[in-house]
Amino acid sequence: MRIRLLPEHPDFGFLKRRMIFFAFSVILTAASIGLFLSKGLSYGIDFTGGIMIEVKTPEPNQIGDMRVKLKGLGLGSVELQEFGAPDDILIRIQAQEGGEKANAVAVKAVKEALGEGVEYRRTELVGPKVSDELFWNGVYAVVSAILAILVYIWFRFEWQFGLGAVVALSHDVISTIGIFSLMGLEFNLATVAAVLTIAGYSINDTVVVFDRVRENLRKYKTKPMEELLNESANETLSRTVMTSLTTMLALVALYFLGGEIIRDFAFAMIWGVLIGTYSSVCLAVPLLLHLGVERRSGEDEDKDSKIEQTA
Repeated sequence: MRIRLLPEHPDFGFLKRRMIFFAFSVILTAASIGLFLSKGLSYGIDFTGGIMIEVKTPEPNQIGDMRVKLKGLGLGSVELQEFGAPDDILIRIQAQEGGEKANAVAVKAVKEALGEGVEYRRTELVGPKVSDELFWNGVYAVVSAILAILVYIWFRFEWQFGLGAVVALSHDVISTIGIFSLMGLEFNLATVAAVLTIAGYSINDTVVVFDRVRENLRKYKTKPMEELLNESANETLSRTVMTSLTTMLALVALYFLGGEIIRDFAFAMIWGVLIGTYSSVCLAVPLLLHLGVERRSGEDEDKDSKIEQTA
């Protein structure tokens, strides 16, 4: 039996409800910016510098004893967290004054305090200079990706499409930062990678809808623009929903079964797929109506096709 998630010919009124979508997106974006400015982000060791040690204890539920032992070392802020299993512990220690030598001494002190039997799976030392460079490189990567997408969409379609895509994309990135701030999740290099992946996923969905809009602009010369845009969004809805759903199945499995190390990355991707699907249909397409997209967007391609055929 064939399972159908949507009607064969969906006719949802996305354009009629565009003001509701705009209001929701404005509130979401403003709340995300407000959270970032007031609460900030829980930056990982990649951006703050310090020591991260991943260990496996010989017996489960020893995190309390370990915390007491490490707090007595005078290393400043020490955080211990279970992940995956009760005997898997992640230790974070603030950067020590004195640079790499001081950090190495701190690692040695931790190993002596924990004693024999503990398996050290990973030890990372990140200095303040390196962490600062990593932070700004992450910012440059995200901004560069958004600008490159703007230029690409502008050349492929028209400036209205490019601006609509970048607004939707910025909405996805800002709301992802907001949800991380709200939930206090660690923001590290893996999260930056997730944000860049979200940007790529979101723009892929948006381009599919924009392609159908351009095709319909060539096909219908007199149909009202609002009706044409709404029809384009509905015609690509099945593809958009099915792609998001299948991607979501993999991400949910990754979130629950992939372990603590990539859980925040998987969460960012799940949120990104949800919000990216919403913005492609409910934000990017309705924005075209207010940006004044013109029917010559399709005529230009007709001319190009005729020139190619003549040549």
